[in-house]
Amino acid sequence: MTDATTSPDAPEEAPETFRLAYVPGVTPGRWARTWRDRLPDVVLELVQVEAGGAVAALRDGAADAAILRLPVDKDVLSAIPLYEELPVVVVPRDHLLAATEPDETVTVDDVADDVVWLARDDVLFTDGAAHVPGRAPEPYDDGAGGLVEPERPATTADAIAWVASGAGVTVVPMSLARLHHRKDVTYRVLDGAPAAPVGLAWVTERTTDLVEEMVGIVRGRTANSSRGRGARSAQAEPDAREAAKPRGGPRGAARGAPRAGARGGRPSSGRSARRRRR
Repeated sequence: MTDATTSPDAPEEAPETFRLAYVPGVTPGRWARTWRDRLPDVVLELVQVEAGGAVAALRDGAADAAILRLPVDKDVLSAIPLYEELPVVVVPRDHLLAATEPDETVTVDDVADDVVWLARDDVLFTDGAAHVPGRAPEPYDDGAGGLVEPERPATTADAIAWVASGAGVTVVPMSLARLHHRKDVTYRVLDGAPAAPVGLAWVTERTTDLVEEMVGIVRGRTANSSRGRGARSAQAEPDAREAAKPRGGPRGAARGAPRAGARGGRPSSGRSARRRRR
């Protein structure tokens, strides 16, 4: 009778998977490489989500952790900050600021006369704590004697396309300016605008060993200092090697080892041998 566990027709068990969501502008490649080196038996699935959908992906269980824009609701999620992105102003190629050096920082006073468009998926001025530099788009006549507030661009890509058309400027994190780069626009670091903090977040009630492993990876911990599954594997390897070493005593002694009392294992000289024969 064939054992079901060894039958070629038995279905293979699906590998364990950890899903890491990330928002536009974030590049999780270096952390993904570390994960695959440290936990080759756990598949890391990278899931790209919109900036506004990262928290929903965590709540719904579509992701086990997410690299997203901070802050988050600390009553539901745990989060650790990773880095802060610089804000930049994106301008048309014929703008005065385009004539400055690419590494030069400009100030909010330099865009005071510009119309600033913020996309509906803006991540810099969401809490209203910082004043948007420049001028807000002005209402326009609807043709019936009324004024209509101009509609904001839907996405960051749309806002940058509007900038390219000469409609104004926009302010975004540097990574998004690079992500949506166009030949007809450029950008400069904007001093006086809020920075864009990025962090790793997860649902507090779902803090698993694999979540701890990801926390250790993004924080730069080694496998030995991590708190997750990789730490136990790293600690188990030296224990296994120690257990495999031969024990002391006659049976465990290495073949050809010097006998007790011998001087460094060297053979006796001929003079000592003649003395014993006498």
